[in-house]
Amino acid sequence: MTTVPIHTIDNLISQLPKAELHVHIEGTFEPELILEIAERNSIKLPYPSAEALRQAYKFHNLQSFLDLYYAGMSVLRTEQDYYDLANAYFARARQQNVVHTEIFFDPQAHLERGVKFEIVIEGLWEAVKASKKRFGISSKLIMCFLRDLSAESAMETLEMSLSYRDRIVAVGLDSAERGNPPAKFSNVFARARAEGYLTVAHAGEEGPPEYIWEALDVLQVSRIDHGVRSLEDSRLVRHLVDNQVPLTVCPLSNVKLRVFDKLHDHNLKEMLDLGIRATINSDDPAYFGGYVEDNYLSVSDALSLTRSDILSLAENSFLSAFLDPDERRLYLDLLHAVATPLKARKSDDSD
Repeated sequence: MTTVPIHTIDNLISQLPKAELHVHIEGTFEPELILEIAERNSIKLPYPSAEALRQAYKFHNLQSFLDLYYAGMSVLRTEQDYYDLANAYFARARQQNVVHTEIFFDPQAHLERGVKFEIVIEGLWEAVKASKKRFGISSKLIMCFLRDLSAESAMETLEMSLSYRDRIVAVGLDSAERGNPPAKFSNVFARARAEGYLTVAHAGEEGPPEYIWEALDVLQVSRIDHGVRSLEDSRLVRHLVDNQVPLTVCPLSNVKLRVFDKLHDHNLKEMLDLGIRATINSDDPAYFGGYVEDNYLSVSDALSLTRSDILSLAENSFLSAFLDPDERRLYLDLLHAVATPLKARKSDDSD
């Protein structure tokens, strides 16, 4: 077998169109924009510069990250702020050849600060509406519930969202996983499904494989966000493979939050070899050191991924997205149109 030089893999990653299915819009908040919006809203932060703020991004677990994460988003106050936040993400995503994205947002984190639901959704929605025309990116919103808050709070937030049902494709579950099993929100997700929402949930990042089972069986989710601990349960692996349940994996995030000590230890390659429908995503890229293409490049190098692996990951991203059949086929055709000449070029190079 001919070995493909890593620069060829890098070129493939750069040119392939991608979907991103696990990105928290609040987690795309770069220090420069945080300080800009803080100044606009006359909010004083204890950081004299963007670099000083970036130096604080040293986390030893999920909770230590969340503490700084919520502090950063505290400067968001107006529709313009949320529009600017989403618009900045789309601009970066376009540079990395993202053509479709499904964005998480956390209304409870803003409601707790006195920001009205409509301010959050209106600001984000204006950017979503413009994303296709401005950046060539189709986009959807997924509203997440904070699992470390009560189920009652989640239900109240769900009720608030119903007036904006046409703008939100799904509901999800995020924040601190330990001690907050998916089943805690069974009634909330049942109501969400009855209202026509699709469902996803973070599970199996810090929490055990049992949380993944709960998300599937109790919350009846369409895909699992993270899910890296699924390999600890062989029966669960068989279920994921047999049913092609998507996992939205975030490699750089997993290392930054100490789920894995090193990227070389990550189990993404094993997932692919087992036939799990894994995808690559950036999670909270402003805090974790890389957007989606950066994740592809880093994990490709660390795990010696093949061209076939890279193509599978990109293909999986579209197969796992909340797209109608025509949209999905359009993106898959685009992917294969880009991949085919690259494949032919590789064959020529090996002659």
